[in-house]
Amino acid sequence: MIAAGFALAGPAVLVSSSSLSSVAQAGQGAVAAPREPTRVPVFSATIVARYPHDRTAFTEGLLWHDGALYESTGQERQSDVRRVSLKDGKILARARIDPAQFGEGLALWKDQLVSLTWHDGIAHRWDVRTLKPKGQNRYTGEGWGLTSDGVSLLQSDGSSDIIVRDPLTLAERRRVAVTIDGRPLRDINELEYVHGALLANVWHTGFLVRIDPATGKVAAVIDLRPLVAEIAATDREAVLNGIAWDAKADRLFVTGKYWPTLFEIKIAAAPQ
Repeated sequence: MIAAGFALAGPAVLVSSSSLSSVAQAGQGAVAAPREPTRVPVFSATIVARYPHDRTAFTEGLLWHDGALYESTGQERQSDVRRVSLKDGKILARARIDPAQFGEGLALWKDQLVSLTWHDGIAHRWDVRTLKPKGQNRYTGEGWGLTSDGVSLLQSDGSSDIIVRDPLTLAERRRVAVTIDGRPLRDINELEYVHGALLANVWHTGFLVRIDPATGKVAAVIDLRPLVAEIAATDREAVLNGIAWDAKADRLFVTGKYWPTLFEIKIAAAPQ
């Protein structure tokens, strides 16, 4: 899977496709988005705190629940779902996924965690307290990111669509096309539902986008390239991926695949 860059601009900022040269490559998963500037506002973020993160974790899903982080990881023979201590990054509990499967996004639904697989069309259910398996659901297409809005599960599949699914059966209810200035934005990856909007990683970029879940329109872009620069990863797969929101304390966490650090960030109140 190889991604391409996209152009974004705020009132005083232009993020060009050339500035995303590390991802401006043709191939599967190319971003179908405008090359010229857009009117989408771009926000910066301040680092509030840094926490240890397992540098061997190929992070696919991330969420916060009841005082702990929950994370799903990918790669065949390495995929798992884990409960993690924020303070020191230690794994408190872990459930292994079938070694033939590639783990993907993670969401909380009531007292269960739901984790996707990339190509297998299998969603695993886990008891959120014990991480013991509670069953499976089948679905069609690729599994990428997953979150819940309290009514449905919202899934990405690498396309420009958000798939709205029944939380009990994973049956598809509808699709919402993600657009920026009216054009499709592909490679929507990890998802988190925050204050009535979707925050999403755009695969192989240093940006988050805030999506209106009703219309699919990108309402804002959050520039996290300074975090990517701080990590200075040499592995091209060590990309920004993973968003968790502590709703009670209104804290936002982000990390990446193979990153040694999990960041607590605060998004600027006004665009750059």
